[in-house]
Amino acid sequence: MHVTGIIAEYNPFHNGHRYQLEQIRRVYPGSTIIAVMSGSFVQRGEAALLDKWQRAELAIAGGCDLVLELPFAFACRSAQDFARGGVQLLARLGVIDTLAFGAECSSLTTLTAIATAIDSPAVQTQLHERISAGASYAQALTELTATAAAADAAILHEPNNILAIEYLRALKKTPAIEPLLIPRSGAGYHNINIAAPHASASAIRQLLSKAAKASHAAGGKLLLPQLTACDSKALQEALPAAGFAAIRQLNASELPNLDRLLVPLQALMLRTDNTALQEIAGINEGLENRLRDCLQTTRTYNEVLTAATTKRYPKSRIARTLIHLLLGLTQTQLASMDDAGPLYARVLACGPRGRDLLKRIKKAETLPLITKTSAFLTSSQRVQGPAALSPLQQQLALDTMATDLRQLITPQTDRKRNDFQQSPRFFD
Repeated sequence: MHVTGIIAEYNPFHNGHRYQLEQIRRVYPGSTIIAVMSGSFVQRGEAALLDKWQRAELAIAGGCDLVLELPFAFACRSAQDFARGGVQLLARLGVIDTLAFGAECSSLTTLTAIATAIDSPAVQTQLHERISAGASYAQALTELTATAAAADAAILHEPNNILAIEYLRALKKTPAIEPLLIPRSGAGYHNINIAAPHASASAIRQLLSKAAKASHAAGGKLLLPQLTACDSKALQEALPAAGFAAIRQLNASELPNLDRLLVPLQALMLRTDNTALQEIAGINEGLENRLRDCLQTTRTYNEVLTAATTKRYPKSRIARTLIHLLLGLTQTQLASMDDAGPLYARVLACGPRGRDLLKRIKKAETLPLITKTSAFLTSSQRVQGPAALSPLQQQLALDTMATDLRQLITPQTDRKRNDFQQSPRFFD
């Protein structure tokens, strides 16, 4: 059995994702596909549009055979950490032959050359020097690697290219897994034109956000009737049938509202001193003071992100840092989790061929498979705090807290759909 791994967010699963699965099976017709997917919060520090079980179910309907959760400790991180955590998890399953990923650049040779240049001692030394001098990681990396690899700097301005390069860097430590580059088809990552071929997830989310605002103004009605006929048709064409069916049942109160994070963050600032703030993952070099000031003077969550953003601290990093703050994730804890890597494979959804794959993974005994959270961590254990938990339990506790946090900012939701009560979705 040939097995292909994908690292994804599926926020939401759209026709571009389905195209990727089709291309994998064009290259490897009999391949079984495992998707390692972000859970309740995604890489840019945002709450996922749909909960992780819904998204996993739609991925199975779209062609995946098995969906596992990428632990929060790696999912809500920079591109480098996101890619490294995903590759480590796939490698530790002991069954993966190929890692498939998309990119705007169609040349695997070019992307590999850039990945190799980044890891050269000369580039690494200059990279740290420029960051210390005040440059952002992305800015310093673009300037240095474009020169070292003799590549067009524009390549490093595209998010999928950046992720592809980070996957290739991580794969150097797992030579048994071969890369499969699938050039991105359709709209670019930042293209917000919903009518574009293979509309981006950004375009879909922006359209639903517009519908949610109109829905709130209309008293919380269903989302789709708030759209024009043209936008509604474009949305339907951008999504597989199962995805459109799921979204057409939603109203605004069933989507996460990040503004509901503002008061908890302001309350945290009232009672937390700077020494404690400096221990939080992502907070250093006076960022605690900037966050404190911004939370005192802004009225919406997005205003906080915009006000706190600088050339050195991009919006996505600020967003991730605020989520880490709410969950109490410290730099020490995160460094320990990075050293350990993913310690389990959490099953979210499984199709018919995925069942055989689960048997292979279980037989390999490289990582514990989690289908029932309480067999590894209970809610009473979680409240005892990190010091009382094993490394595996600490990672799993973060996943469960992230799920609960997303529930708190989703006004109309099923409170029973949490990690301790929700089982994986198995489909025949």
